Amino acid sequence: MKFTKRILEEQDHCYAVAVMEADGAPHAFFAAENRGGCFAWDCDTLTRRKAVWEQPGGTMSIVPIPGRPGEFLAVQKFFRLYDWEEACLVWARPDGLGGYQVKELFTLPYLHRFDLLQRDGRTWFIGCTLAAHKQTRDDWSCPGSVYTAPLPQSPEQPFELSVLRDDLYQNHGYARLRRDGYDAGLITCGQGVFLAVPPPAGERDWKLEQLMDQPTSDADVIDIDGDGELEIAAIEPFHGSYFRIYKQLNGVWEQVFQHPEVSEFYHVVRAGTLCGRPVFLGGCRRGKQQLFAVTWDAERRRFETHIVDEGVGPSNAVIYNGPSGDCIFAADREAAQAAVYFAED
Repeated sequence: MKFTKRILEEQDHCYAVAVMEADGAPHAFFAAENRGGCFAWDCDTLTRRKAVWEQPGGTMSIVPIPGRPGEFLAVQKFFRLYDWEEACLVWARPDGLGGYQVKELFTLPYLHRFDLLQRDGRTWFIGCTLAAHKQTRDDWSCPGSVYTAPLPQSPEQPFELSVLRDDLYQNHGYARLRRDGYDAGLITCGQGVFLAVPPPAGERDWKLEQLMDQPTSDADVIDIDGDGELEIAAIEPFHGSYFRIYKQLNGVWEQVFQHPEVSEFYHVVRAGTLCGRPVFLGGCRRGKQQLFAVTWDAERRRFETHIVDEGVGPSNAVIYNGPSGDCIFAADREAAQAAVYFAED
């Protein structure tokens, strides 16, 4: 697998990236984690750029709203190294004039990851806070929480938040998976990996199932080896030094792969398909600062690592499967770049 890079623009502290529809076409949205803006590029020509906001920044996550083209939720004001009391959720929607209206919904200190999950015709918000409070950067004495709420019909209506769990330390990572016809959320923290399942029609109670118990920073899932079962790729521990893949064997999650570089601050793990092959993307913000893809070689019965880029220190990445080919949109945080990598087999 080979990759060709294009730098879309220099963006200081480029951190969050998401692909969603805007103006009737898919766009890649990039946002800064410090005080800075959010900008969108059309995915198919990469010639049209639009500003979503210039300030305030502090964006950790961006999630499109199902069934509402061009509208999305995002975290803002998650600024400082340890004092994130101002973190809030905003609702952005097109203003009809080529720009966006952005409305602050509520403040939720230390809100880091969130998502919108669908089941039986209902859309649910799930939000994960990194901690409850921090006196210093290394203070992890106050655990984070997981919040849920039905998604209101408009930003003018309130969110009715409920606490699903309030004792998850270093509550950092999240990924969505689809199973049995509905969405579920993978939550990663100091106590391990959990699966959050929204309630079926007629019910309101969520389920939270623990899958693994080792401290985990981030994770995602895909059937990478084609055997019909999902594998888990995980970064361990918090902002950890290890990128590993696990397979369930006889009911137990067993490690079957570890990336050869052991370096602090792995931060990217994302599942998807490139060139028709299932992959796990990985990335590290220290050491060689690589962005890489891991695939399974069925003939040789082994995992293969493909270097996408080096010296860029990505914070997040997303795969886009377009009409003319597949690519990776990456927030190369340490290189201060919003970048795209075109994949070919």
